[in-house]
Amino acid sequence: MGKLKSYSTVLFLITMLVSVVSPTVAQYAPPAGQSGTTAIHADSNVFVEWATGCNVEKGYADISNTNLGWATYGLEIVGTGKADNIVVSLGDGGVATLTFSTPISDGDGWDFAVFENSFIDDFLELAFVEVSSNGIDFYRFNSISLTQQDSQVGTFGLVDATKIHNLAGKYRAMYGTPFDLHELKDIPGLDVSNIISVRIVDVIGCIDGDFATYDSNGNIINDPWPTPFESGGFDIDAVGVINNRDNTSVAENIEYVTDIIFPNPVVSSFSIINYYQTQIVKVLDISGVTILEVNNPVNNNINIEFLPRGYYIIKLITNRGIIVTKLIKT
Repeated sequence: MGKLKSYSTVLFLITMLVSVVSPTVAQYAPPAGQSGTTAIHADSNVFVEWATGCNVEKGYADISNTNLGWATYGLEIVGTGKADNIVVSLGDGGVATLTFSTPISDGDGWDFAVFENSFIDDFLELAFVEVSSNGIDFYRFNSISLTQQDSQVGTFGLVDATKIHNLAGKYRAMYGTPFDLHELKDIPGLDVSNIISVRIVDVIGCIDGDFATYDSNGNIINDPWPTPFESGGFDIDAVGVINNRDNTSVAENIEYVTDIIFPNPVVSSFSIINYYQTQIVKVLDISGVTILEVNNPVNNNINIEFLPRGYYIIKLITNRGIIVTKLIKT
């Protein structure tokens, strides 16, 4: 079968290919409530815990005019507990570090989600997301911003969520932006089964080279700026945990594979390449909830025509253990 690859690689390669071929039309997940979104509401039963500690290092209200002082809105304590649309503002380049009573762990699908307080689907104040398994060394999720870089998104300007990937603040208030620790599993020094801290770093959003911040591809990230108010910058509401050490078996025999199902993306049905004897096929939504289960699939073919477009997790129970991959339905 060759070297097993991260199950998240398939999604990354597909999205990267789209952006290289035509960066002006690349589409990532749309706003909350639309088909294919990855947004998770705060009331979802997938959340097993919320951050129990929050430390904030404030940034300037306007980094280009430091005479205005620091962002001052909100108290650190409101970054803990369940998302409730009560926030603490970070300011330009500000940082919030969240901690948890039980370490977050890499499980099936998304592992945690970050909540901001945008009042509409396209006023998006963005932030980088980093994690640490020792509280000292932090590692950042790869991010993509395809918002145009020619003119500044103004103070109350709009950003298209379909141009944003792996940045917190992608969704409106009460809807979390999810992150999958498996994307970071090969980083030396990071134990994705024992994440004790999540760090949120405000994206300044200015396209001026003196203050600009960049995505993982070197694109300037353009979001509403300046926001020269006491509530400027990213507003952290909460971090919700989906998988932690109490509800994820780190010893489970799981392989993450990219080439075990085809076609991918899929329109109506997919087939399983029969490396091992497949006994059960589970189709999970982006939150890790099983929405379809097939025992002893006939001809290893699974019909998902009835499912809406979007991202899914495929979990195969085989005679050799559990195999997990991601699927895109178009």
